[in-house]
Amino acid sequence: MSVKPICLFGDPVLRMTAQPVTTFDKELRTLVQDLTDTMKDAPGAGLAAPQLGVSLRVFTYFVDGELGHLVNPELSLSEDEQDGPEGCLSLPGLTYDCRRAYGVVAKGFDMYGEPVTIEGTQRLARCIQHETDHLDGVIFIDRLDPERRKAAMKAIREATEGPDGIWRVPGESTPPKVKISPHDTFGRGM
Repeated sequence: MSVKPICLFGDPVLRMTAQPVTTFDKELRTLVQDLTDTMKDAPGAGLAAPQLGVSLRVFTYFVDGELGHLVNPELSLSEDEQDGPEGCLSLPGLTYDCRRAYGVVAKGFDMYGEPVTIEGTQRLARCIQHETDHLDGVIFIDRLDPERRKAAMKAIREATEGPDGIWRVPGESTPPKVKISPHDTFGRGM
């Protein structure tokens, strides 16, 4: 098991547009395993490479018992929408209702470079959109309506106002640690 520290809101890598994966090698397979182990340990429904400090277009997901990953995703979204609770491992303890497409068709590749298509609705669609947003430097609070976004930003300010400047969610005594990724980021990570 290789659980890695998750980058938290405020880390510049979370606002970068991740680069496409061009080499499907052992390093990529290790990254996918690290993402999977970290996501399941957190626990979370999904985790994108930038959340581990690696600016590459890959994410993992674990929704309704379905475990998978996608490299270089391209999405087609349904016109129907859903509004529902959403959180993020980079914003621990915060959940807000967020509007997303109800359905998604995601095309990309697996860690071996084989083409993959994932079709999903509701929670899986939400997860795939959320993780793909991370690859574009978008965090779910960016998609909230103005009132919810204002509440989220207030909660973030309150959570990060420790005397030592370290992120703390109210009620938690130990702050999560942010470390540099052990993976080669080819100059695209922090």
